[in-house]
Amino acid sequence: MHELSIVESIIELATTEAQAANGTSIESIELDIGTLSGIEMNSFWFAWQHATPQTMLANAQTNINTIEGKATCLICNAHFDISHYADPCPQCGSHFIQIQQGKELRVKAITIT
Repeated sequence: MHELSIVESIIELATTEAQAANGTSIESIELDIGTLSGIEMNSFWFAWQHATPQTMLANAQTNINTIEGKATCLICNAHFDISHYADPCPQCGSHFIQIQQGKELRVKAITIT
């Protein structure tokens, strides 16, 4: 389950930032997670619930922005929603596409107290 290592990395990053700001706790954290990021959200939440107690994130409000997949066809220049990397262009059927969004996995904001 790679979600646990991702959660551990988020905890480490947030804790480092809070300590650098001389904070004593983290009030909230906002994450951007794309639907094409490879994160299985049920596993992510399971890992989050088990990894954050006893950390500065123990009582933090956690907000996740789900970034839907979008792509552009490199053949016909169509812009379209995508849910899997193998999805073809709905206009011309080409698999030559460029992912525009949906692969995100980032800490967008941390509120430190």
